[in-house]
Order: sequence, then C-alpha cells, then structure tokens
Amino acid sequence: MSPSVPSRSARRRAAGTLCVLLAVGVVITGLVQAAPSATPRAIDPRIAAVMRKPDYRHAQWGLFRQDPRTGKVSESRYADQFFIPGSAAKLFSVSGTWHTLGGDHRFVTPVHAVGQRRNATLKGDLDLVAQGDLTLGGRTRKDGTVAFTTIDHTYANDVPGATLTPENPLAGIDQLARQVRQSGIRRVDGDVVVDARLFQPDPGLDPVPTPLIINDNVIDLLTTPGAEAGTPAGLEWRPKVAPYHVTSSVRTVAAGKPSDINVSSSPDGTRIQLSGTIAADSAPVLRVSTVKDPNAFGRTALIEALQRAGVEVRAKAVGRNPVRQLPRTYQGASTVARYTSPAYAQYAELILKVSHNLGANLGICLMATSTGSTNCNDGFPVLAKFLEHAQVDRKAVQLADGRGGNPADRATPRAMAQILTYWQRTPEARRFRTSLPILGVDGTLADSCRSCPSRGKVFAKTGTAAGGDLLNDRLAVGAETTAGYLETRKGHFDVFFAGVNGAATPTADITGVLTIANDVADVAAYLQQQAAGGH
Repeated sequence: MSPSVPSRSARRRAAGTLCVLLAVGVVITGLVQAAPSATPRAIDPRIAAVMRKPDYRHAQWGLFRQDPRTGKVSESRYADQFFIPGSAAKLFSVSGTWHTLGGDHRFVTPVHAVGQRRNATLKGDLDLVAQGDLTLGGRTRKDGTVAFTTIDHTYANDVPGATLTPENPLAGIDQLARQVRQSGIRRVDGDVVVDARLFQPDPGLDPVPTPLIINDNVIDLLTTPGAEAGTPAGLEWRPKVAPYHVTSSVRTVAAGKPSDINVSSSPDGTRIQLSGTIAADSAPVLRVSTVKDPNAFGRTALIEALQRAGVEVRAKAVGRNPVRQLPRTYQGASTVARYTSPAYAQYAELILKVSHNLGANLGICLMATSTGSTNCNDGFPVLAKFLEHAQVDRKAVQLADGRGGNPADRATPRAMAQILTYWQRTPEARRFRTSLPILGVDGTLADSCRSCPSRGKVFAKTGTAAGGDLLNDRLAVGAETTAGYLETRKGHFDVFFAGVNGAATPTADITGVLTIANDVADVAAYLQQQAAGGH
C-alpha cells in the first residue's frame, strides 16, 4: 500500500483533532518513565537494533514474554509500567463482552405488530426492537461468517486503502421486511417505529454506540477517476436511504498527482458533498459520512424495504422516529419478523481483526444491559468483575472506553499477558486466538512480515495512537503496541507484549507511522523466532 502524502492543511486538520488513525487513535499524553524491570536474558540483538533507531530516541519500549503453562518469564522490560495501549485495550473489553454474553450468543432483533390485524391490514404500528446487533446482516456471508477487509471502511477518512465488503448493508432490514410480508401483512395503517430503549447512547464513548446500527452508522462514498485529467470523477454510494443525497465536484487530475478528497455534510447529515481531486491512475478512493440519527435512518430504511417487499405503509417514510408511540410492553403483540445474527464470536473476530472501534465500545453497553441497566457506564463494573475472575490485576488496567481511545486508557504489559493467559485456560482458547490478527495473513497484521519465518505464527492485537506534532512538522506516535500469542512449537503458545510509547516520525507523512508499526511487528516476529529457537 502506498498512502498519499497529506497536504500541510490536511495535516493541520488531523493535528487539530489529535487523531491520525491507523488501528486506533487516542489523545497523546506524557509517559511515566521508570527503570526497566530485570530481564532474565539479554535482548535479542535484532530487537535491540530496532530500539536504537532514531525514531525511538525519546521513546520507551516494553517487552514481555511468558509461558502460560509454567509461568516462566523469558522477556521482561517495563513489564509493570503503564503503557498507552491503543487498540490493544480491546483485549480487555472484547474478552469481557465475550464472557458476559457467551461466544455462541446470537442477537435476535424482532419486529412486533402493535395493533389489530384485519385480514392483510395492520391497524397499528410495526415496532423494530433494536438489540445491539453490530451489523444486522450487513456483513454476513452466505456461510454465516462475518466479512471484513484489511483496512475497514470505518477508517476510510483517516487511513489510505480502506475498502468495502461486498455484502449488502441493508440485508438484515430487507430480511425483516420480507418476513413481515410472509406473515400476511400487506398494509400498515399506522407507522413504523424503532424501539431503541435497550440503552442510552453515551457521548463519552467515541464512536457512540446505538442500539440500532446499520452499516456502522455511516454512508459509504466511493470515488473513481474519470477517463482522463479534467473530467468529473465517478461516484457510488451506499446504503441509499431517503432523504440522504450525495453530490460530488471531485475532478480527475493527471496520473501521479495526489488524490485529495474531502467530505462535508449538512447539519442533519442528510446532504453530503464531496470535493477535491483524484489522480487518473488512482484506485477507487473510499470516504464515509456519519449517519447522525441512526433511529430515523433505520425507520426509513425499514419502510422502504417494506415497500420493496410489497407491504404498503401509510406513514411517510421520511421523518422523526415516533418514540412516543412505543408501548410499555409487547405482551400480547405478535412477532411478525425476527433477524438472528451470527454468533458473538464472529463479531469479536471482526472487532479484533480490523480494530473496530464502534463494536468495542458497544461491548461496554451490552455488558451494562446484562445487569438490566440502560446506562453504558454500568458496563465497567461488569468488566471489572470479569477481570478479577480472569485473574487480571485490575489496578494494572485503566479504561474509560472499550476501544482504547480515551486519554486515560493505560495497561501494563503484564496485565495484557494475564488476559491472554486466561483464554489459554478455557475451552475457547483456539477460537479466541484465531480471532486476533495473524502476522502476514489477515487483519491489521496482514501486510507485515509476509515473507518472514514467523508468518502465521504470531496472533496479536495491535494498537496505534498518533497525532500531529505541528512544532516539528511530523507525527507524534504516542503508542504502537501489539499483544497476543507466539507459536513456539506445534500446539504451544507463549503470551507476549511488544510496544513503544513516545516515538516520532521523521516527517508528517503517514507512512512514517506505518514504518513504526512494521518495526513493532518485526519485534514480535523476532520474539517468536527466539522462542522457537530460530536463531
């Protein structure tokens, strides 16, 4: 992948939000320095050579490797000091959600007919009761697995090379609409209402989870170059739901010139405008725009899907979600449709492989709902109780969200090794391990070490935190981390952490961050080779 070089103005915008996202973005803060913990053996000279690079002159590296069966520690550097984990924090939140719900848990989203049925007419409302289903069928393959790409579409505005999965983002909504018709309803003399009372959206979690999520609550905008320089660029977008409308003034420029595409929208998010340029030899460029009212969006999407399925709805398709019409209970109301999701373990794989921020934050809210609460913050005590059950030193972990994006988020290398060790003691050890990115194979580690001896032998969650250093016209990389498993021999896996806090790139080119990410991946590979006796 060859990311384009952002302009100075684009870099300034990125710095202004303190967020250049790769695997995750967090606010950059200072680091506590401490004496390194004792190391049982000298650091591999290949690892030491990486640490001595100029990018790490003022940085702090952490290393940890342990045999989870015997408890023997083979590498330990700053093992008990706090590190900014970036998205490696998802190891804790996803583990807690998995344990709370169960890996085989499926979300069943019903549609209730509230009112009286007279032949094929419903004198009343259709209520879709949102259950916190992360994809609602929008990524489900025919075999029931959940699709993902190396760079997820949710990162399209920040990371070059994001691509789309081929699945229809409205697949679950369409399935519900067809089931309504199959139930015998042909006309709804009432309204369609989204019941999103499962939990209250918490603006403290960014991105903010909602009980109803369609296409990750974004509109996909795919620009392709025109036939030659000077011609308008092509545009495709999805999902097409009223009243969303997209226009583009993007022009094609000569091959080799930079592509620079910007997205703006109206205050309600329904009028989206693309502007800028795309090079004649460029691959399609993906951008996204946020759906600002997921419930109104879902209501309209369902009404339009009902119409496609042959069900007439008296209410206007476009409008606010009429929540005041929701009943206190659905006792006595018939269920006329239900969509059943893939198992939660499939969602966990999506979250971990691509570092899906919305899905990780959603887990906090789902843990809260397991207690009967609608307050997402009530998910943290559930997570705390789980970490104690998993024998993780809770005081060695600081979390204020599920994705690893809050400035307060911290964890020690040893604590990350502890959560990884927990899974090795469970019947789902392999299922969890293979849900992590695999070095040189998939997820956020797909493009690292593709030809090295450790390819396919490192299973690890990555994390990145970076922001603009305007003083020095470069990028400050607060964190680049990885934590997971090293296959030391067939069927045996050590747990490990490798990461650096406080690095910096030579310039403001985002490829410098990718270089640091590759360095951390290389360190993980060297740890694996050392553990396997490869040198």
